[in-house]
Amino acid sequence: MKKIIAIFQKETILRFTSPVEWLFFLILPLFFTFVLAGGTAGNMDTRTRLAVVDQANSPLSAQLIAGLEASGSIRPDVKALAEAEDEFSKRNVSAVLVIPPDFTLEKLREGAISLDLRQLPNNLNALAAYQTVQTILGRLSSSVEIAQQSVQAAEELRPFENDAERSAYFDAALDAAQTELAAAPQRVATAQASVEDPIEYDPRANSSAGQLITWVFIPLFGISVTFAYERATGTLRRLLTTPTRKATYLLGTLLAAVFWALVQMLLLVLFGIFGMKLNWGHSPAALAVILTASALAASAIGVAMGAFVKTEGQANGLSIMLGMVMALLGGCWYPLELFPAVVQQAVKVLPTRWAMQGMLDIVLRGEGLSAVLPEAAVLLGFAVVFYAIGIWRFRYE
Repeated sequence: MKKIIAIFQKETILRFTSPVEWLFFLILPLFFTFVLAGGTAGNMDTRTRLAVVDQANSPLSAQLIAGLEASGSIRPDVKALAEAEDEFSKRNVSAVLVIPPDFTLEKLREGAISLDLRQLPNNLNALAAYQTVQTILGRLSSSVEIAQQSVQAAEELRPFENDAERSAYFDAALDAAQTELAAAPQRVATAQASVEDPIEYDPRANSSAGQLITWVFIPLFGISVTFAYERATGTLRRLLTTPTRKATYLLGTLLAAVFWALVQMLLLVLFGIFGMKLNWGHSPAALAVILTASALAASAIGVAMGAFVKTEGQANGLSIMLGMVMALLGGCWYPLELFPAVVQQAVKVLPTRWAMQGMLDIVLRGEGLSAVLPEAAVLLGFAVVFYAIGIWRFRYE
């Protein structure tokens, strides 16, 4: 244990003696997180702007607009059709929602109503608008479904005397249903195919989570640089003359790397909370599990790389290049939904893809510990495989 602690201390001293290490450990991660996530945004309205053309001017359309306003992610901007189309053509807004004249409760009781949601292609704000509109429409649809079921149940007990009594009962049931929504078939649909995992998209949360994963993997790939440096300077060769076993050296080195990676992640999380007012989800345990599993997977790949590279320069170049490629294809910089389906399937071989999936489950979807255990298990599987390769191929010179 004393040898492991001594190696831990040695790696820590070496890590922070160079100003470049501080650059990668704290300065660059904070800078890119701040810039790419849109700054502090404390007093700024960061909601996605959605142009709304209300051709119905009905109580139901007013409820839809109010629901969008209350969503927290969409800022509805009611405009005339010509003005909304002009702004959309100039790309001043990423989406336009046209509410048709027949968007009324009376028409809704008769059947489904189609809304026109026009979106810019491959646009994150447009995706956010679509998902939020679908959520609000689902609530309205469920309310109507519950009210209709209440009317049918009441009519089976005692027929209504006239349509006015039926309508009044429906309105009362609808008011009650809107406070207690239940799952029901959706009766209102937008002119858009459904997407997987309907969530209220927060670009800041996605960007911050992506930067967090990026700056976990790239520095931990740098374990290969440590091995190459100590191999070139003869430090590893001198270990052969001491009672220090290979396992002791590797464990001390890995503990130092993973420990400081976790410290770095904690600082970035705290910066997101206090500096950017970012919500990192509702489960600190889930966040800790997915970040720890990510650190172990990244460090394992660093160990495996260190067993193959010959020089410090090779290790540096490979660490940065591989880290950036994995971050890009793993969804750290852009949502995977923007990539072709074949790419989305192919990148499942990358640990960054599973790390980002777990982070988005926590940050965007509000999932807890049980939901991220599959992603954590996959990351630990990566760790086991690459640790085994690295230890098997490890050499002193």
